[in-house]
Amino acid sequence: MNRKMLNGDLRIELGEQLKSVKEQGVMNVNHNAGLIIKPANQWIDEAKATPIPNMLFSEFWYENELCILFADTNLGKSILAVQISQSTSSGIPINGFKLECSPRKTLYLDFELSDKQFEKRYSEEYTNHFTFSENLLRAELNPYHELPKGFKSVEDYICTYIETCIKDHHVEVVIVDNMTYLKSDNEKAKDALDLMKKLNKIKKTYQVSILVLAHTPKRDESKPISKNDISGSKMIVNFCDSAFAIGNSTEAANRRYLKQIKQRNTEHLYHSGNVVVCDISKDFNFLEFRFIDYDNEENHLKSYDKMGLEERDTEMVRMISEGLSNVAIAKQLGVTEGTIRSRRKKLGI
Repeated sequence: MNRKMLNGDLRIELGEQLKSVKEQGVMNVNHNAGLIIKPANQWIDEAKATPIPNMLFSEFWYENELCILFADTNLGKSILAVQISQSTSSGIPINGFKLECSPRKTLYLDFELSDKQFEKRYSEEYTNHFTFSENLLRAELNPYHELPKGFKSVEDYICTYIETCIKDHHVEVVIVDNMTYLKSDNEKAKDALDLMKKLNKIKKTYQVSILVLAHTPKRDESKPISKNDISGSKMIVNFCDSAFAIGNSTEAANRRYLKQIKQRNTEHLYHSGNVVVCDISKDFNFLEFRFIDYDNEENHLKSYDKMGLEERDTEMVRMISEGLSNVAIAKQLGVTEGTIRSRRKKLGI
């Protein structure tokens, strides 16, 4: 019997255990009560029968979590989201990141790109197209579809549509790009709380993992990223299981960094002193985040007293001619050694 069959049998067995526990728990629950009250030890005993959550995207996002990924416009949220979708659906980890589960049926709700824009991003000028996993489903809004009766808004309909897709296609991972289409008015605390309640209910009812993309308002890039930067109320972060952000780096135009903002299943690993540095690149037909290194967030923030790129390059060339190492040059210029390597490669020196 191969490993894939063993994994499948194990998942079926765990699923049956979980179903049994849930059925036993439901029998003891008063459905008319607002709270489910059981002895603390009973909660622990029931939790023992459920699988330990696996990493979907390193310590940033675990199974059965409602996770928020936020960033400013044009920093690559959709690029990373599609990359994560391909990873969870194929069971192949992204280089430099961890994935602890077998392939999962993944639904990517794309409210950003048209089909042609999506094609261009994952091809070589509309030829030599990238082949995605068969477990990855992509959905976009149907512009000709009218809002069915019984729904007060498009947002309510989309949340219901997500539930229908989960049931019809046996979806285990849901990625929503982006939050604007789930709730048009997430600036207000009440609306943000209502949205998070709906998503948490979907997560718990169907035992799915949900990643929702969100915008940040224009922020001061000289300051570290915090939960205060997410567009709308802090309620969005307060009521999710985990959250991480993409930051813009001053080291290069295509350089970004990832920072943990909230976590429940792990310790705080990717904080200001240890962000994950990546480059956005496309060597062939797949636009992606490529892992570079770990670094201090401060090295990637804007500093109004830092020299300009052209001036820095001039100084770098001078120090290279003097025989200084990349490490020594980086120290003198106040950047990382990876930045020096990147600039030398770009300038051909």
